[in-house]
Order: sequence, then C-alpha cells, then structure tokens
Amino acid sequence: MAIKFNRSQTFATNGTVTAPSLHNLVDGLDIYQSLITDQTNVTSVSTADELLIAIAAGSTGDAPKAVTVQELFQDALTAGTYTNANISETLSYGTATGTRLVSANATITTGTITTGVIPTLTSSTATFGTTTSTAATITSGTVTNLASTSGTIATLNSTTGTIATLNSTTGTIATLNSTTGTITNLSTTLAGDFTISNGTGTLGTSGATAGTYGSVSAIPFITVDAKGRITSATTGTFSTTPADGSITPAKLAQPLTIETAQATTSGTAINFTGIPSWAKRVTVMFNAVSTTGVSPFEIRIGSGSISNTGYASGAFTPNSINTGSTTGFILTAANYVSAAYAGSITLLLQDPASYIWVSSGVISDTATPSSFGGGNSSGGVKTLSGVLDRIRITTTGGADTFDAGLINIMYEG
Repeated sequence: MAIKFNRSQTFATNGTVTAPSLHNLVDGLDIYQSLITDQTNVTSVSTADELLIAIAAGSTGDAPKAVTVQELFQDALTAGTYTNANISETLSYGTATGTRLVSANATITTGTITTGVIPTLTSSTATFGTTTSTAATITSGTVTNLASTSGTIATLNSTTGTIATLNSTTGTIATLNSTTGTITNLSTTLAGDFTISNGTGTLGTSGATAGTYGSVSAIPFITVDAKGRITSATTGTFSTTPADGSITPAKLAQPLTIETAQATTSGTAINFTGIPSWAKRVTVMFNAVSTTGVSPFEIRIGSGSISNTGYASGAFTPNSINTGSTTGFILTAANYVSAAYAGSITLLLQDPASYIWVSSGVISDTATPSSFGGGNSSGGVKTLSGVLDRIRITTTGGADTFDAGLINIMYEG
C-alpha cells in the first residue's frame, strides 16, 4: 500500500520523539489524492451516507464536520430561478418531488419533465408530461398533455410537432400557430353559434325546421335574421284566379280614370288639368250642356298651356250644315249651340313620338232636335309640342257663357 502521508519531518534512528517534533509532524500532515482515488467506487449514494466537510478557517468551531448527502443537496439546490440551465440527464433525487422552474433561456434536448413551469420552452426531441408555459416553442417534439386551467399561454408555436391533447377550461391561448402539426382532439365552447367538440365543428340551430318549403300551389314565407340565417319558414296557399273585384283600376299600371264632373253653369271655359303622361285616350262627356249664345262648341288641348292654333277640324249636321275651325276641335255646326247638348267626343293619341292627336264624336240636341238639326258629328287633328296634360271646353271666339249642364272627362293608357 502506498504511503499516504508526507515526510516533511524526519527523525534519527533510535532517536527520541519530542513533543515539539510530534506537533510539527501533525501540523505538517498532508493527505495525498491517492488516499481517495485508491478507494472502491460506489454505484449509488443513499440519503444516510455522509461526507466530511472542512469548515472555513476562522469560523467558530472550524474543525471538520460530517454532512449527509441529503443535507448537502438541500443546501446546494436553493430556491430561485436559474438563468441558464442546460440539463442533459434526468433531474431527480430519491423520492423527492416538486416544481422545477427552468429559465427562459433553457434548452432541453432529451428527457422528460413531469411537472414544470416553463416561461420559454424550446425543444427538439423532448417529451413533456404536464407543462404550464407562457411562450412555448416546440419544433419537432411531442407534447402529450398540455393543460391550462386558469393560466395564459401567450404564444404556442409548433412547426412539425404533434400536440395530442390541448385542454383549456378557463385560460386563454392568445395565439396558436401550427404549420404541419396536428391537433387530434380540440374541444371548446364558443360564445356565438358555433361549437367545436373533439375536432368536429357544429353550427347552432336557427329555429327553423329542416324541410322543403314552397311548391306550384304554395307560397313560402321565410324570416331571415341579421346574420342571414333562416329562423322560420312556413307556406301559404294562393289561387291562380283573382277574386271578383280584387283588381281595381288603381292597381293597373295605366288605369282607367274618371275625373270629377264640373258644372257648366257659368264662365266661358271649363278646364281639366293634370292629365298623366301615359294617357293615350281622353273622352269628353257632355250632359245637357248649353250656353247663352249660338257659337259652336270647341275642345282645345295643350302641353303646359292651352293651344289656340294649328287645328284642322270640322262638324256637320244631318241637314248638311258644315262648319270648320283652326282654333280648336269644333263640335257643332254654326248657330246651334243655345240648345242643351249631350254626347261624347274621343281624343286619341295617333303618334306618341310626334304628339299627334285626333278627335271624333257626336253630341246631340236633347231639347228639340228637329229644330236644331239633331246630332252633330265632328272630327279633327292637332299636333302638340309635347305630352298632353290639359283640356279646355269653350266656344268659338270664347265669348259665350255656359248656363246649364255638366262636363267630365275620362282617360286611359
């Protein structure tokens, strides 16, 4: 066995060892490395095994002391955050458990972390049992169970890894990015009308019953909400034959319209205005109309104002009395107007593009027809400058005054 102590103190053969020499021997004692390295190696260290610790010089009771392995680790691994931990082996000691805080700059290549709080996690092939992370990045590893109950995962990025189950009950995952990975089981309840359960998306019901609505004899009645969803649908019946009286002139695109009759008991002219632009036929109706004079009746038309020129018209009686006029559509022969006349005159739009109107009709003396030649037939033509919108009934010269009867008009498209 090799000598374990040095020989800094020498003694003569058969010499006497004095106390000072013995003190010098002890004070100068050195323990060589071989005293430790020559010992048999142990394969494991129990919590009861002890080490010899040299106390710092000048400390109270600075003699060497024994310490167990467990006490040594408890003093060495103090609570705190390790700014750069590179752990390549399984970190464990006996049956001790607890939460391990790995720093934001830590890189874990292989191994398993069963429970940990990891601010920033970068891993290539490691497996993590249960982790809580604020900004985890997993490149090609596998996370078997990432659970968050009330925490926040600010950014979770995965490029080629697989997250088998991602559960969050009340926490928030602000950004979840995955380019080629797979989330095989994602369940969540959204605040709107859409839910995801076990990877399957489901739209909420709108309230409408599934089915087909409407047919050749049924009208579909559909209600649509602000999101464009059909919330209710029903049908109603209709008849192909309108009910009697259901279609009135007012419902026609160009209805048959009768104006309000005007009394012809005063004045020298009766005017009707506001005739619509779509009117193509206007009928003027006389009911026992007479004047204080004998001038022939005339109808004058206009567009914006009454036109008194440009007419080509004539009237005649059965006894061959003829009268013509250029100031209006003349209706009676000369000297036969003082009697009461009844009948109708029709004005027709012959050419809408040129505003050409033609007139024809018969009005007859209702009092003593034999005295005044009976009925008066008339006809004429007039070109306006625009769409007809007014009609005037007067006498040739416009001096005679109406004294009896009624006049009205009817127009249609």
